[in-house]
Amino acid sequence: MAVSTTYRTCPRTGLQFEAQAEKLMMANAFMAVVALLVGGLLAIGVVLTRWPAVHWLPADTFYMVLTAHGIDMLIFWIIFFEVAVLYFASSTLLRCRIATPKIAWAGFVLMLVGAVWNNITVFQGESSVMMTSYVPMMAHWSFYLSLILFAVGALVACGVFFGTLVVAKREKTYEGSIPLVTFGALTAAIIAVFTILSGAFILVPTFFVSVGLLKSVDPLVYRVVWWAFGHSSQQINVAAHISIWYAVAAIAFGAKPMSERVSRGAFLLYILFLQLASAHHILADPGVSTEWKIVNTSYFMYFAVLGSMIHALSIPGAMEVAQRAKGYNKGLFEWLRKAPWSNPTFSGVFIALIGFGFLGGISGVMMGTEQLNLLIHNTIYVPGHFHATVVVGTTLTFMALTYFLIPALFKREMIAPGLAKLQPYLFGFSMYFFCLVMMGAGTLGVSRRHWDMAFSGNALAYEWPGAAYLMMGLVGIAGVAAIAGGAIYIYVTVGSLLWGRRLDAGAPSPRFTPVSRAAPTAAAQTYGSAGFVAPGTFVLAMFFLVAFVLYYFVNWKYLGQLWSLS
Repeated sequence: MAVSTTYRTCPRTGLQFEAQAEKLMMANAFMAVVALLVGGLLAIGVVLTRWPAVHWLPADTFYMVLTAHGIDMLIFWIIFFEVAVLYFASSTLLRCRIATPKIAWAGFVLMLVGAVWNNITVFQGESSVMMTSYVPMMAHWSFYLSLILFAVGALVACGVFFGTLVVAKREKTYEGSIPLVTFGALTAAIIAVFTILSGAFILVPTFFVSVGLLKSVDPLVYRVVWWAFGHSSQQINVAAHISIWYAVAAIAFGAKPMSERVSRGAFLLYILFLQLASAHHILADPGVSTEWKIVNTSYFMYFAVLGSMIHALSIPGAMEVAQRAKGYNKGLFEWLRKAPWSNPTFSGVFIALIGFGFLGGISGVMMGTEQLNLLIHNTIYVPGHFHATVVVGTTLTFMALTYFLIPALFKREMIAPGLAKLQPYLFGFSMYFFCLVMMGAGTLGVSRRHWDMAFSGNALAYEWPGAAYLMMGLVGIAGVAAIAGGAIYIYVTVGSLLWGRRLDAGAPSPRFTPVSRAAPTAAAQTYGSAGFVAPGTFVLAMFFLVAFVLYYFVNWKYLGQLWSLS
């Protein structure tokens, strides 16, 4: 029997929000933005210290700031927002009540306590161990316990998401299969369970070491298991932000996926292969066998890449099919020229999609190849790569979705619409350049984490080529520009919640109503395929393939010059 609840239908989007789910989405999204604000402020210290000409913070402060920046940005900002996305993709898209709202709020409280406590612990200065927290370098016991609390809260949220899918199925709030966006969120949640359990397997013993209940944790075992948690966290992000790309294609264009079955198959490839195929952090380690490395880099990685290539073709292809159906048929690219580039939800997603594919995807495959991994392992190329995936791909996508959610979920009109239109371009293109020059510095060998690349004052100082200093200087300039783009996002979103004009919330209802076929978001809430008439997208895909092959060849050429054979 259904629990009595209240629904409202947004008059602008046709989305139906259940009262408890709506409050949970708002709370999680708000905390996500707070974590982004803290992480963004810390980014100023990281960027201005790695910029050799400025070199702002002393070493101990730098490592403390870097630790907090990494955790706030990679864990707290992203996972709080992803929990909001899970509730949106289940309760809102399926038009059903959320399962066990009290348990969902308990999960939120655990996440909130864990996030605040972890920041306090790091800022006390006893836990400057970076996000990776490699043993035997130990943090304060509260560092591990706060992360464990946050992870348990996130695991609870995943359980509530699964329960909400059961509620929707039992109460028959949708017809046929769940929508593709919800299916993608389901993929993210399944990967999240694997990821969080992996974190528990290694962080719980490390916590026991920190309080003296265990003598030690083997460093090689720690690295292998930690990266099953650390890198798989990014795979949650990939599944989540690709789901949002499909949602935005549906919202902005009324676009259906080119093939529902193929897109769903690509998500399944993520579940099976994405975690294994992306463990480039341990390919230079003796902690995994040669056989595992060969299978990982020669087979599994390409199944994961296949999934991403399918999405890379399907999402812009769906946009093109929808645009051509509206009459934008001139040449290969009129559909793209006439896209709503002034809408920050669309522009943010498209900039994220291109940057994620060209910068994050190509560099990730290169790093996932064992031989090429040795070129740039533990250099600043690695954060260049994951800023392309996590920041350009995930963060910019979440920013873009926020511009849609402010009127739809928070019922506020956006302030400063001109700044909102500018923000995805400033932030996205600054991060493009930031990632490129960081990868360039890494190719020249600049270390990943060291406070002072010049090793000034040391007996064994290293003479870097001038190009390395130039690249790191450009990293600083691009980083400051990207931080400015992030500040605009914070101003527009928080300002809209505080000062934006209140909008009509829509009439409340005691029960869910079926999705109207005329609703602007109907394409995101139903099952269906659009077909493959997308010649412009196929040309773009071929351009991507050529760029991929050229970059791959250049790196093998570079490796061949380093390891010359007579």
